[in-house]
Amino acid sequence: MAEIVNLNQFRKAKARESDRHQAAENRVRFGRNKVEKENDRRAAERRDALLSGKELEKSGEDAPDEGDQK
Repeated sequence: MAEIVNLNQFRKAKARESDRHQAAENRVRFGRNKVEKENDRRAAERRDALLSGKELEKSGEDAPDEGDQK
């Protein structure tokens, strides 16, 4: 005869295994230490500072009006 299996326990065990697998993937994807996060934050700040220093300033008087051009 076949072994009697409680389907509810089987379903829960399968869900737990799926959750463990998902957790392992998330650890690989998002598991960074504090130093790596700090380095990324500093790089983003440096990049933003360089870009903001190269922006062109627009003043209201120097910009040509669209209605003045013929």
